[in-house]
Parts: sequence; structure tokens; C-alpha cells
Amino acid sequence: MASTFGTARVLVASNRGPVSYEVGEDGSLRARRGGGGLVSGLSAIGPDAGALWVCSAMGGGDREAVRRGAGEDGVRMLDVPADVHADAYNGIANSVLWFVHHMLYQTPLEPVFDTGFRRQWASYETYNRAFAGALAEEAAEGAVVLVQDYHLALVPGMLRELRPDLRIGHFSHTPWAPADYFRMLPDDIAERLLRGMLGADRLGFLTRRWADAFTGCCEALVGGTGDTAVGVHGLGADGEFLRERAHRPDVEERMAALRGEIGEGRRTVVRVDRTELSKNIVRGLLAYRRLLADRPEWRERVVHVAFAYPSRQDLAVYREYTAEVRRVADAVNAEFGTPGWTPVVLHVKDDFARSLAAYRMADVALVNPIRDGMNLVAKEVPVVSDRGCVLVLSREAGAYEELGADAVGVNPYDVAATAEALHEALSVGDGERAERSRRLAAAATALPPARWFLEQVEALRG
Repeated sequence: MASTFGTARVLVASNRGPVSYEVGEDGSLRARRGGGGLVSGLSAIGPDAGALWVCSAMGGGDREAVRRGAGEDGVRMLDVPADVHADAYNGIANSVLWFVHHMLYQTPLEPVFDTGFRRQWASYETYNRAFAGALAEEAAEGAVVLVQDYHLALVPGMLRELRPDLRIGHFSHTPWAPADYFRMLPDDIAERLLRGMLGADRLGFLTRRWADAFTGCCEALVGGTGDTAVGVHGLGADGEFLRERAHRPDVEERMAALRGEIGEGRRTVVRVDRTELSKNIVRGLLAYRRLLADRPEWRERVVHVAFAYPSRQDLAVYREYTAEVRRVADAVNAEFGTPGWTPVVLHVKDDFARSLAAYRMADVALVNPIRDGMNLVAKEVPVVSDRGCVLVLSREAGAYEELGADAVGVNPYDVAATAEALHEALSVGDGERAERSRRLAAAATALPPARWFLEQVEALRG
């Protein structure tokens, strides 16, 4: 047990923090603050709560900020060696754990757990140990610690050994693999991950399905969850923020530009995603192509507004997927486009204001992931849509548990059925569309980010 205590009473640990830094040409550091549920949650507990966010330096600017001691109050950024971070983050977290939980492997060829994997796993352990050590140093006696996601699955167990006085929680923002798939991991690694997480007093998941899958893994591999409690907290959209942000002048400007690309009087099928393999963008484009082929009455009457923002481009498989998204979109436009109509309006440069503009203009929102922990886009579009929208939603998205009753559900692998779902959604009348959207928005905002966070803090405090 640590011989001295820190001063923080509520701590969050995550791979990426609430702020990032860039070094300007003049050598000055520029800070950029992020958003999201954790930022909202920490703000909600108040400035006198003794809160601290422990995160990793993600790039050169962040590392320089750590070296200069230029961090912000309430944030401790860890300068883990770049090679260790690369192995832990890209080698294990994003290329193994993400693939397992999203069931993305092409199993005839992958995965291959060889000596290279073992080297990367050692870095993952080192990375988690750095977080556990920092949290142990900073936490006041009996503090609440909320560890986030698959990047830091070993931290609860490591921290429990250092500071048994702490109330430790871990929250998984991804799906959890069923036991048969999880056992693809080497036996000792699978057990290490589960026992690492079971070092927490309480584990949180986005849906009951993912919580039950975790429990099933524990029963199959380590004899159960022991004294660790397992809870469900379905993170919702921040309706108040979204509605206000969606009516600022920059969003209005983006709407005007999009109207010019779409043309007057046309329906819109909107999707907004990162080019993450699990998001299923290519099959969504193929389903739209099938719609135009099978239902020619929609030609020149509908536009697919597809925002596919590049993700993890340092990994070859993600670069290839992003290129395939572009190729399929271009092929649909070449096959069906006319001088006055571009069937697919594709944008790949991240622009939050433009995303909100598309949300507001959506008649149909297409959210068809292969597998997704929650998918906040499914929750955000109905909140923001001006005239109401119909949600076409994969039953493999965590959000389906809450929104499925008022959505058009689809099997994400069935392109023909997804095309029919798009036809059904586009055919819904204005009144029904508005009423569906109203019910979806109510469900989507049931547990906004600040309450989602506070609920977990209160559960840990008992």
C-alpha cells in the first residue's frame, strides 16, 4: 500500500484526455479542449470536488507540454515512451482488443499470436502500470477512481494492489465479446484481462447485452465475477447542448452549402461516421445503390449525405477501408448520377458544424454498424433533425436496446433488406416521421452525459 496519499477525491483515467497540444511555428504551445460525456460529467461534480483526469500524451505536442510542465489544472498527462504507447495503443488495444470485442477478425488468416504479439502485450502491461502508479500517487484516501475502456483493462487490478482503500470503477464503451469469441485470445491473456477488470469494485457497460457477455466470459474462464458488481449505464445524448450548438451561424452556413450540393426538394439519407471497420459504411453504400437499382422512383428524388471521417489512418487496414468507401461512393455516382443530381454527397474531412447541419436536414438516418457499444449518432440525429427523421438502425448497435421500438431495424450484413428498410423509411409520412423522431429523442436523452457520470460515482460511493 502506498505510504502517502494524494489530494484528488474523484479521478478519471482514460487513454485520451480532455485537452491536446500542438507546437506552433514560433515554438508556442496551443491547447485544444475536447468534449464528450466525461468532460460533461467532471464539470457536473463542481470545481471543489477535487477532481483529476489522468491521461496519456498522444503526440509530439502533448509530450512537449509534459516536458515543459505546461499542463492544465485538473489534468495529469503521462509521457509514456512513444514506442511503448504505440505497441499498447495500436498493437494491442486497437488491433487486438477492439477486433475481439467487435468480432472483426477474418479468422482463416487472423489473428496470429506470435512473439511480436507477446512483445506488444508487455508494452500494454507497462502502459497500464504507468496509469495505476499515477492514480495511486494522486488519489486521496478512499477516493473514487473511474477507469475508462479497453485501453486500460488491467488498471483496476494493478491499482487495487497499490491502493486497496480506493473505490475503483471501470467502464467499457465498446461491446463485449461472447465467451466463445473471447477465448480466441491466448488463455493466459484472456484470464489476465478478466482478472484485471475484476480488480474493480464495480464494472459498467452500455447495455445489458454487453454486461451479460462479460459475465459469461468470467463464468467460463475464471469462475465468475466474485465480489465485483456489474451495472448498466446507457450513455445518452446531450440534448440541451446539441440543440443550442446546432443553431449557431456556422451550422446555418453549412446547411446552405449542403442544400446547394443536394438540390431543392430532395429527401436525404444521412450517415455520419468515422471510417471505423465496424461502422459498416461500405455495405450502407451498397444498400443505397440497391435502393436506386430496385426502386427507380427514388432516382433524382433522394441524396445520400455520407460523412466518413478518417480514423486510425496509421493502420493499413483502416487506410484501405477508407479508400474502399471512396471507391464505392464514386461508383454509385458514376452509375446513377445525372447532370443535375449527385446520388452520394461524400465528405471525408471532419467538420462538427457540418455534421450538425446534416443532422438537421435528415429525413432518414442510416446507422448500420456490424457491432457497436452504443452509437451516439443514432441518438443525436433525432434530437437535432428539424422536421423529424426515421432511424434505420442495426440491431447490432447497443442503441438498438433503447431505440429499436421506434426505429426500422436491420441485419447489418443484409444489403437487400437494408435497401428495403431505406425505401420504407423514405416512404413514411411527415406526421409519423415527426412522431417517431419525438419518441426517439426522448429515449436518446434519458441519461445525458453528466447524469451518466454522476450515476456511476454515486454507485461506487455506495
